[in-house]
Amino acid sequence: MSGISDISQLSGIPQLSDMPALSEAPFNVVYLGIGVVSWVVAALKIRAWRRDPSKGLLVVFFSIASPATAFVLASPLVYRLVDRISGRGNLATLLVYLGIMGFSAAAVVLARMWTPPQDRVDARVWDGAAVESWRPVRLRLTVFALLVTAMTVLFFAGGATHPRTPLTFDTTFAPVPAIAAFLVLYQCLFAFALIDIGRVCLRHAAGLPEGPLRRGIRQLALGSFTACGYGACKLTAIGAAAAGYTGTEWLSTALGPAFAALGAILITTGFGGPALAAFVRRRRDYQALRPLWDLVYRADRRLALEAPPSAWTERLAVRDLEWRTARRGLEIRDGQLTLRPWVTPAVVPVATGIAGREGLDEADRAALIVATGLRSSVEFLHAGAPPRPREDQVPLPGLDTEPVEERAHLVRVAHLLYAPLTGEAVAGVREAAADAAADADVTADGTADGTEDMDGETGGERGA
Repeated sequence: MSGISDISQLSGIPQLSDMPALSEAPFNVVYLGIGVVSWVVAALKIRAWRRDPSKGLLVVFFSIASPATAFVLASPLVYRLVDRISGRGNLATLLVYLGIMGFSAAAVVLARMWTPPQDRVDARVWDGAAVESWRPVRLRLTVFALLVTAMTVLFFAGGATHPRTPLTFDTTFAPVPAIAAFLVLYQCLFAFALIDIGRVCLRHAAGLPEGPLRRGIRQLALGSFTACGYGACKLTAIGAAAAGYTGTEWLSTALGPAFAALGAILITTGFGGPALAAFVRRRRDYQALRPLWDLVYRADRRLALEAPPSAWTERLAVRDLEWRTARRGLEIRDGQLTLRPWVTPAVVPVATGIAGREGLDEADRAALIVATGLRSSVEFLHAGAPPRPREDQVPLPGLDTEPVEERAHLVRVAHLLYAPLTGEAVAGVREAAADAAADADVTADGTADGTEDMDGETGGERGA
């Protein structure tokens, strides 16, 4: 059977194309919403790829962009627009399914190119695996290309051009052998890819530390397995329609799309979740370092490349946050070195004593010492105290921190900079410095009196 002039007479299934447009509104909202949000995530991935090119990130982009395009095309509004522009009914169905096949191929590639967790450095799951893994990747891509070509041939051979069915294509044309083969091949390839990527994601997640990345990978697996419900519903409805049974169409038009939408949401947020968490963390660190940066900037304005941004500019900053945060950290480090000659020896014992009393861990103890040293050194600098010679300068902890841990250390210092504990420590340093100065004055006076008595006569001798 190469074509059907009125397929609705053979299937006995009412066509949604003849129903009020309102019935298609929920599908337009859901499909277009998922498509747009997914494209935003895909744009973020391609932006990350441009900053740090890698095969893995590029494949991730395609694995998001392909189904995003499919969801947009699947919305009845765009579906009918494609049919009108092309002049061929239901052509959008082929384009939608090819978009899903693009995801399936990308998912299979990711499942083969991701390296085992123990072999990755810094949990970079988007990096490609070794060269030897590309042979099975190329083999699978070749198989997908051949099967997608077969799908396209079957679709056109089926002649499914009328009626136009943006929501009921599968059950409407399932009695056509060529279309039935097209649909079954599509569902099988899709299910294979979902199970493959879900299995690999679970294995990767098991080897990652707890955090946004692990949660995102697990969500990818959950979304993949959830989307398998779409295939189960579709195949059941297609089989029933092909056999001439009615009453199961809701599996294809309601329950199946619900599984697909939920799976797509989970997969998209799984891909985008770690990136969003990294963005939020960078923005939080950038803003958290502002008080510490302001402190060193007031001490020496030559440390910064530009004047401090306004409060609104700081709140609305969303671009180049990694570069801005890294630069802010470097300028803080320069400021710490600049203020080092005004750090008094009392800083370390006073801050250490308070940290021990409060039970602070090693990282917070070091941060308290640095915060105390910076605040007190700025006070002494502005009070006109002379700088200490290099051999008498007090080294503060954290200057030899590894780059990976340096930002976290500076953020801790910034959080403690104006904390009550730091204020107490600064007051203690101030008091210790005053006592030291008083002792120095007493010693100096005593030395001066003793010298005068040795050079002149004693009081008793003068009286005699």
